[in-house]
Amino acid sequence: MDMSFDFQPVYPHHDLLVELGQVEMAIDGLSEREDNERGALQPGLESRMQSLLEALDHLAV
Repeated sequence: MDMSFDFQPVYPHHDLLVELGQVEMAIDGLSEREDNERGALQPGLESRMQSLLEALDHLAV
């Protein structure tokens, strides 16, 4: 009886979800920053979030 499992397809999905959570937490933390720092960080974080969401949409699970 073969008891091996292939978890390889699960890892990319999980990794994307973890990174998405980290970006969401970073965006939530922007409210505690100075206006100029928030303005510099927010566009990059939002762009990264969009990229992660697109990657999740295209990933077959």
